[in-house]
Amino acid sequence: MTIPQLADQAAAEALIASALPAWILKHSNACPVSFAALEQVQAHLAAHPAPAGMVVVQTARPLSTWLATRLGFVHQSPQLFLLAGGQVRWQASHWGITAPAMAAALAQAER
Repeated sequence: MTIPQLADQAAAEALIASALPAWILKHSNACPVSFAALEQVQAHLAAHPAPAGMVVVQTARPLSTWLATRLGFVHQSPQLFLLAGGQVRWQASHWGITAPAMAAALAQAER
């Protein structure tokens, strides 16, 4: 599954405010760990479709910086957020981004 790249703050805000659980991945196209995380996110979303967007930090630095401030988390990449109703329900970075961890976070958020 291809994760659409977020073009601007409005697109990110739409995912943040979504009533349904939504995912935002901050991805580095220069990092092998980030590519491993991207594969895990794609695998999870293929099995559990949900709204999602990706910020490639090299090409969208202002948006990446804005997200760190908006969500209240220090920037990391890779970094994954589960969002719903304007709140971060879960976040992980680096090797913590796995399809099983995403499934567990989603189950917890839906309770």
